[in-house]
Amino acid sequence: MDLGQKIRELAEIHLTQPSHFIVDVIVSKHKPMKITIALDGDAGVTIEDCAHLSRELSDELEKVNLIDEAYNLEVGTPGVEQPLKLKRQYHKNIGREVKVYLTDKSIVRGKLVATSEEKIEVLESGEGKKKIVVSSQIPFSEIEKTIVTVSFK
Repeated sequence: MDLGQKIRELAEIHLTQPSHFIVDVIVSKHKPMKITIALDGDAGVTIEDCAHLSRELSDELEKVNLIDEAYNLEVGTPGVEQPLKLKRQYHKNIGREVKVYLTDKSIVRGKLVATSEEKIEVLESGEGKKKIVVSSQIPFSEIEKTIVTVSFK
């Protein structure tokens, strides 16, 4: 088991809400080592949630002596432009506009309206006067990445 996976397991022990989950753990190889934890939640997370996990995980890493060199620990939420990585994130973002990049290099844009274990459903609305709405059922196996799009209209 690699260091990132061990850190993920320790972080998951210290999640305060059952609705919180770890999206990603990134461990840099540079000196000093940088550990970045991406924390998310079904109903979002607060800065207090991130600070709590940071304190608890830092104490735990010291206690188990997992890392024997200097390191920086950062706990935050995935950024706006970060692709969705977990099926749980898709469920959380139902109702939001998404851009889905497919393995065949095509792109589907629309509103995420449903998810299941196997696929997502996106409603695409056409351009111009005749806005035709098309429902696309997209298997996860055909998704390269999905970005939630933010509109400032």
